[in-house]
Amino acid sequence: MASREQFEELARQLSAIGAVKRELGRILPANCPPGSAAVLTLLDRNGEMRMGRLAELLAVDMSVTSRHVAHVVGHGWVERCPDPDDRRSRILRLTPAGSELLEDLASRYMDSLTHHLQDWSDDDVGHLVTLLARLRDAFGDCRPARCTTTRTPA
Repeated sequence: MASREQFEELARQLSAIGAVKRELGRILPANCPPGSAAVLTLLDRNGEMRMGRLAELLAVDMSVTSRHVAHVVGHGWVERCPDPDDRRSRILRLTPAGSELLEDLASRYMDSLTHHLQDWSDDDVGHLVTLLARLRDAFGDCRPARCTTTRTPA
């Protein structure tokens, strides 16, 4: 097992990842904040779903999810359709405009990573991907309602 000092340094580095996330957030178009991009990405990866499921995947309160959904629906990137199993409910579905925006976002994201990591080798990037996946696996499904891990501030 790693030493306490190594875990302390890991905690500092993970905290500093916020700067990387903010920098990547700057590449988003002004009309597409990170929460909206997350909604679009989840609908693209998981297919159409109800608002409750989206809130669960986003790991945020339903009121926050509702604001994100109102924004993406207002821009025509997502549509609300009647749920065939329960006409009182709505299913959220990515529109062609939403898919087009996601393609643009993916391109911007890849361009930014390519720019910032231009001096990294394929092996370096592959090693980081492997270690990040391993880190996520170590924490398992750690959304707020399910996480039993004791959290300490970084």
